[in-house]
Amino acid sequence: MTVVTPEQHGFKAHSDGGWDASEKGFVPVQTRSERPKSFAHDDFAAVNGLEAEWKLTPVKLVKPLIDDALDGSPYDIATDAVDGATVEWVSRDDSRVASAGAPEERASANAWSSFEQALAITLTGEEHSTVRISRSTLGTAARGAHTVITARPHSNTTVIIESAGEALLSENVEVVVEEGATLNFVSVQDWAADAIHLSSHFVQVGRSATLKHTIVSLGGKVVRVNPSVHLSGEGADGELYGLYFADAGQHLEQRVYLHHQAAQTRGRVNYKGALQGDGARTVWVGDVLIGRDGAGTDSYEQNRNLVLTEGTRADSIPNLEIETGDIQGAGHASATGRFDDEQLFYLQARGISEAEARRLVVIGFLAEIVQKVGDEELEARLTVAIESELEGTHS
Repeated sequence: MTVVTPEQHGFKAHSDGGWDASEKGFVPVQTRSERPKSFAHDDFAAVNGLEAEWKLTPVKLVKPLIDDALDGSPYDIATDAVDGATVEWVSRDDSRVASAGAPEERASANAWSSFEQALAITLTGEEHSTVRISRSTLGTAARGAHTVITARPHSNTTVIIESAGEALLSENVEVVVEEGATLNFVSVQDWAADAIHLSSHFVQVGRSATLKHTIVSLGGKVVRVNPSVHLSGEGADGELYGLYFADAGQHLEQRVYLHHQAAQTRGRVNYKGALQGDGARTVWVGDVLIGRDGAGTDSYEQNRNLVLTEGTRADSIPNLEIETGDIQGAGHASATGRFDDEQLFYLQARGISEAEARRLVVIGFLAEIVQKVGDEELEARLTVAIESELEGTHS
């Protein structure tokens, strides 16, 4: 399949032919939107770990998902029947497949080439309902999976997908929010300690539609979730939230892309994480692009990390590109720091033990994201999970 590469915006080829390119006059990708896309694994170059999209990832650990054969058969899920929603396995040629985007890297393309059937979630109810899906028996064999969520016009639904147990999984998740629809999508990664999970989310938000997209990553050895959200309809609204807690030896990574394609769109990105234990590692890359047709855009992204112990590392890289001067506002922020000693002193001065004070500070720091989940049952469980992370008892 031919790789589709968008036209670059007036850049000239480098005189040296590119940093490592064999062809003369090579022009490297200049903006986030110009990355090549393809459904075919072999259309992407082999991964060596030096590429911009892979250099912060433990490539040796995820290599089987990038290049090896993947089991693409359907897997067991648990879900309840909900009025105004259908959950079914559909064939690769279903019209809903490939409606939201295409892979931008080799692992995503490998998963796309491998899946036999897609899990299709179609939402039609205009009175709010909640669809809960859980999966916990994927096993240790390398898998490729595909999910398609379609929110029909004016529907109003919360979709929660919770993942647990063992896994060696690469997957693509497509989300289409059609005109006037409201979708609250929550993806929870609470895998077993040795699980490895790569996931790419492709999202289209239509005219006057509203999306709330939340990623929660707590369990797993390597978890990398890359949401790519396009506000493609006029007046589209997208709120992207993330919550993660990395323990010793864990690698939790998020690469977020928010593209304001249409006019009068609003976007908010807010990711928060905590790290404790030797070798705990988090990566957050936030790319926001306000396109040429994004007049009236209102956008802001931020990432905050709280370091609880020595021996951790948090990479936080916000990026903002603006191709039109007619916007309401745009900005980004990033901060990584240790406990605030003044906060601890304030709490301890009121008779609270140091351990309890630390717990209260962390819970308060992450509560902002927990409260955005929009489901009381899940919010309560996440609070308990965070407390068990602090105590080192979370499995």
